[in-house]
Amino acid sequence: MNETIRTLLTKLGGLPVSVDTLANDADLYAAGLSSFASVQLMLGLEEAFDIEFPDHLLNRKSFASIAAIEGTVTSILEDRKVA
Repeated sequence: MNETIRTLLTKLGGLPVSVDTLANDADLYAAGLSSFASVQLMLGLEEAFDIEFPDHLLNRKSFASIAAIEGTVTSILEDRKVA
């Protein structure tokens, strides 16, 4: 999952730094992630993982770092298993 997130972030994030240089807990917004790019990233994640982000997870915190994105996607996938 981490590799997929990093690939999507490289393709859709528009970051001025290499995603490979970012730690999993690095602040993506401080690294240059814009609001527009976070929406593009969200759409890419939805397609890659066949999920839909619920409204309550559409916030800055969910996309703050690679680790946060991984946790958010995992949460959505787990919630889908329970439903």
